[in-house]
Amino acid sequence: MKVVIAQMNPVVGDISGNAARIKNTVAECAAEPPDLLVFPELFLTGYPPRDLLQRPWFIAQVQEAVAELIQASAQYPQTGILFGAALPTNKSTGRGLYNSALLAYRGQLLGVQHKSLLPTYDVFDEARYFDPAPDVQVIPFKDEKLGISVCEDAWNSPELWHRQRPYTFDPIEQLAGQGATLLINLSASPFFVAKEATRYRLIRAHARKHGLPFVYVNQIGANDELIFDGRSFCVDESGEPVTVLPGFREEVRTVDTNSTGTAGLYTPQDEIESVHDALVLGIRDYMSKCGFSQAVVGLSGGIDSAITCCLATQALGSKNVLGVSMPSPYSSQGSVDDSRHLAQNLGIEFRVIPISGIFHSYLETMDEFLDEQQAGIAEENIQARIRGNILMALSNKFGYLVLSTGNKSELAVGYCTLYGDMSGGLSVLADVPKTMVYQLAGYINRTSPVIPPEIIEKPPSAELKPDQLDQDTLPPYPILDQIIEYYVEEQRAPAEIIAADASVRLGIDRETVEWVVTRIDRNEYKRRQAPPGLKVTSQAFGPGRRMPIAAKYKA
Repeated sequence: MKVVIAQMNPVVGDISGNAARIKNTVAECAAEPPDLLVFPELFLTGYPPRDLLQRPWFIAQVQEAVAELIQASAQYPQTGILFGAALPTNKSTGRGLYNSALLAYRGQLLGVQHKSLLPTYDVFDEARYFDPAPDVQVIPFKDEKLGISVCEDAWNSPELWHRQRPYTFDPIEQLAGQGATLLINLSASPFFVAKEATRYRLIRAHARKHGLPFVYVNQIGANDELIFDGRSFCVDESGEPVTVLPGFREEVRTVDTNSTGTAGLYTPQDEIESVHDALVLGIRDYMSKCGFSQAVVGLSGGIDSAITCCLATQALGSKNVLGVSMPSPYSSQGSVDDSRHLAQNLGIEFRVIPISGIFHSYLETMDEFLDEQQAGIAEENIQARIRGNILMALSNKFGYLVLSTGNKSELAVGYCTLYGDMSGGLSVLADVPKTMVYQLAGYINRTSPVIPPEIIEKPPSAELKPDQLDQDTLPPYPILDQIIEYYVEEQRAPAEIIAADASVRLGIDRETVEWVVTRIDRNEYKRRQAPPGLKVTSQAFGPGRRMPIAAKYKA
């Protein structure tokens, strides 16, 4: 069967626009009509549509668009159109919706397969909106029996779940048992580092287990915190790749499912390269879908703001990025010079707005309440908040989106200032640990020193007081990041972290572990007020981690 994989980028909520993209893609393929054209999961609504699914008017619009697409399929009698949409269950109990794959052919709805497995872990909340499929059935189409599944339906393999498998039912096994001759999965699978290789192994294992070719279609794009990397592919009945689509960009490609695969055709993308590409796409898509074309970045002379600025320039172009240096009494001249050098390398506009005068005015105004002899964190944070106000003023005046530059390590332990460096419309590095920040710097500088070496080599400092260094307050970043990975991503208790460290000998002592864990727990209130942060690890701070603020607990 000749199948077209439509790896595309829907806009959440834009039902008419997404439907038009389906129609246009079918029309573009009409010169050499395929047997089947496949779009990703919930393509008609965009994924994830979240609480739009609870609006009756929204579902009514979906139904109208579905009817139009079915009617439009009559114009292309040789091609079936397989796409994802939310459909009413027409039942008086339950959530009232299915997450469905619909096959339109010759003006008819030839078949529908609803999603069976509804994930509720991490960023997923599908049981809030959908009911599970009442059954799973193959759909006869031309000379094939299509075994159609939707995203999570393929994710019930025992080796994926280290603790407990969340599902008792395997839809892929059911479809194969019913005599499917071709397996197809419509997906909206969010990116995180190393997930791509896991997906490939998973689908390949299904194909090999059941001796069936498998077509996997994933969306690309970024919607709020989530980034979708695509990397759709087709494997033959022995699990060898027939075709593999690129990551982080749209592509429409035809594949013959009767073809024999080629060993070695699939190579996972380098992990740091994939994080870089994900963040670039995340910035570009978030801004364009929110109606912004230009960004402003506060350049401190440090590596975090440098990386953020480089990614923004890659995403938006140098003419659309403004870098602003805001030196205080404690800023080194080197920080301003390094920022200017970076801006020159990137070709972006650069401005210097000193804040010393504003800072002293603050202190004079607050003299009655602040004891200058005991200056501390409050005075340090005033500087960060002045900078945040300046960036937001530029945003209000000229329509820039402020890109927050803090990294995951800082956000985890609260080494950041509310309404200061946490100000902004998008937090680019919120899920990037400091150690990964340095890896990104190496990747960006892989062919030429875009980021001045001085920025990379200098010890990290907030420069909010004399001779300040991050490591005066924080554990060394390799130690800090390892504890964050254990506690946040792997959800280990402090005792488990110490035990795990004994095997790898990083030198993590109990006092350090307890210090980090305590600060992670205590700073939940800060993170709740942070801008949306792009997700690139298996567990980000954001909608996929729902911890209480007003609580008392100890791991």
